[in-house]
Amino acid sequence: MATRDGDFWDGDFWVFGYGSLMWRPGFEFRESALAWVHGYHRSLCVFSHVHRGTRERPGLVLGLDYGGSCLGVAFRVAGAAREETIDYLRARELVTSVYLERTVGLRFAEGGAARALTFIVDRAHEQYAGRLSIEEMTRLVAGGVGASGDNPSYVRNTHDHLRRLDIRDPALAEIVRRLAAQAAPLAESA
Repeated sequence: MATRDGDFWDGDFWVFGYGSLMWRPGFEFRESALAWVHGYHRSLCVFSHVHRGTRERPGLVLGLDYGGSCLGVAFRVAGAAREETIDYLRARELVTSVYLERTVGLRFAEGGAARALTFIVDRAHEQYAGRLSIEEMTRLVAGGVGASGDNPSYVRNTHDHLRRLDIRDPALAEIVRRLAAQAAPLAESA
């Protein structure tokens, strides 16, 4: 199978984003492309104790969980920026060690393949939420606020970005719909 420019181990390398990294990567990149990762799926399965919630009132953020496949965005990073990019990603993603740094194979939507750095959820970590009902996910998201802002904005931004990329995520869509329905009576009474 053909590989795209760059080799993960030498020179330019790829980073795979499936959540907020897609709409706020926070690092310089040479190109981005839609790509599939197999063996993992996007899931709102991580209790957020820092970025979108607190330990006392956790929010809920996305993780790359085992099983299925995930369509996301791969970013090609210049080899010269390897160390600073990986340091940045580790500082961002490994705050509470709920994610594990991994190198995974990915397939580009337009053809070809590469290896990419990504972060998967650690199912043994106390912040792993597992499978929750839509009601429970909505409740957690609605009440979450952390160092990076409110949890509803995170979910809406991710959902909006996925829609712009023509990626469907029924669970996120339903949570966004429910959050809007909860906000409507509040807006009418103001």
